[in-house]
Amino acid sequence: MGIVEQALAAADQTDAVSVGRGVLADSGRLLRETLCGPTEPRAVVLVADDNTWSACGEEVRDSLQRAGVPLAEPMVFPGRPAPYASLDNARSIADHLRSQDVATSSPVVPVCIGAGTLNDLVKLAAHDLDRRYAVVGTAASMDGYTGAGAPISDDGVKVTINCTAPQVVVFDLDVAAQAPAEMVAGGYGDLSAKIPGGADWILADAAGVEAVDEDVWELVQSGVREALAQPAALAAGQAEAYEGLVQGLVLSGLAMQAYGGTRPASGAEHYFSHIWELEHLGADRTPPLSHGFKVAIGTLAMLAFYERFMARDLASLDIEAAVAAWPAWSDVEADIRRTFSGALAEHAVAETKVKYVEPDKLRERLQRLVASWPETRRRLADQLVDAREFAAMLRQAGAPSRPEDIGLDAEAVRATFPKAMYYRSRYTVLDVAREAGWYDELVAETFAPGGLWS
Repeated sequence: MGIVEQALAAADQTDAVSVGRGVLADSGRLLRETLCGPTEPRAVVLVADDNTWSACGEEVRDSLQRAGVPLAEPMVFPGRPAPYASLDNARSIADHLRSQDVATSSPVVPVCIGAGTLNDLVKLAAHDLDRRYAVVGTAASMDGYTGAGAPISDDGVKVTINCTAPQVVVFDLDVAAQAPAEMVAGGYGDLSAKIPGGADWILADAAGVEAVDEDVWELVQSGVREALAQPAALAAGQAEAYEGLVQGLVLSGLAMQAYGGTRPASGAEHYFSHIWELEHLGADRTPPLSHGFKVAIGTLAMLAFYERFMARDLASLDIEAAVAAWPAWSDVEADIRRTFSGALAEHAVAETKVKYVEPDKLRERLQRLVASWPETRRRLADQLVDAREFAAMLRQAGAPSRPEDIGLDAEAVRATFPKAMYYRSRYTVLDVAREAGWYDELVAETFAPGGLWS
């Protein structure tokens, strides 16, 4: 059994994935057998924008017709401006699907032709109508194709709405290779997060906070290095180089399904991106600054932080001194409220409270980390990569490698560290450093002269 088949067997929502060169030609048969009904297939509504329709819309339509699947009226958004991930757009798709239910006298099947935003919109529309859908990917731009959540903007606030992942995913590598270069670079940046994100999971496991699920770990981590190994070939649009990247992005979403959460695919590096998105960083660009570009800089920030963390010997930590210096919750909450304001402060207080421990529990956690440090350090060393070397790989892929590439400077990235530490309840290396009493020193060392971005 191949790795994708293993992931499908473990996932609870996606039934079929087809990745390869030329797979569009057989997409109609796969959709009929898996989603539309093999005997009297229901009609399909194709949802795309002008750009994604040009990429492969006619090929998908023709394949469905050859398979004997009836087609209802498609919904094609204008290519410029690109459709936005808003509740209004998701509702307009749902309205169109309802209208085609009436026209065909049967519930229609939505099939998205597109990438991140369109997939999220169709995912939410299908979920709201309590029906399954499929996606035909057009760009290796993010790892959400097989994910169960839909990040959506509502009244200026970005929220992730729990939805049902696609039942079928089709991804033709020849189509992926023709996607705009910045979209591919965004996917490369998003997949790169699995390196420090995996390291954070190793530490959470060692601390007794969240055990590593070895089967899920294998789904995500087994092919990451290989998938990231050909950045120049990806930037050059060589279709053969896309298999690892596309498969890695698809596996990431399937692993999240199998695990029932996002831990397998992300760690502290993603919180940099989330915070910058809340600050609308790059929203005024054309196209807007991608999630993957922001994740790339978050990944490098965390790789640089990990280098300073790994330079210290946790086995020699003075546990009693660390426990004595541990702040009371009231002091932590006050610091959070100095770091954030408004609703975001309330969010960060609630999230951090989940992972905060009293001194006795902190002592137990640190004792566990210290005792396991030789083995944990070996696992971390195997997982992590050199920050400067990886920055060069990001550049080759066309992704950002310096804060200035996304409109920031090193000081702005440094200022994001405390926000990333408090933003979510997930336990990461930032929390280990804080509990050991090293956090402020390690951040300072990360941005000291001679550092990655000095």
